[in-house]
Amino acid sequence: MTTLFGIKNCDTIKKARAWLTAQQIEFTFHDYRKDGLDAEWLNKAEQALGWEQMLNKRGTTFRQLSEEQKQNVDKESAMALMLEYSAMIKRPILIHNDSYYIGFKPDQYSEVFA
Repeated sequence: MTTLFGIKNCDTIKKARAWLTAQQIEFTFHDYRKDGLDAEWLNKAEQALGWEQMLNKRGTTFRQLSEEQKQNVDKESAMALMLEYSAMIKRPILIHNDSYYIGFKPDQYSEVFA
């Protein structure tokens, strides 16, 4: 089973979905905003990927934090922020055969589905 997690209107998500569809790979799309996000899933993803890799520091939501919040981010605060603001999670997260992958690069996906 293959599941792609992210936000529907994200350009990177659109590219990943188009790639999967073009390769005729069946997948389920889970939209954080529409379908929700829970602490259990977030913890599993963090165990597989690490919170530092998951936290999107380039996005608008992170940049809007106070300087103190940005400077003092740790696992606990990052997890709370990602749970509250799903846009702070790097996208997409792909789960395929119980393995987790983050981001979208066609070459990486080609290897995953080889």
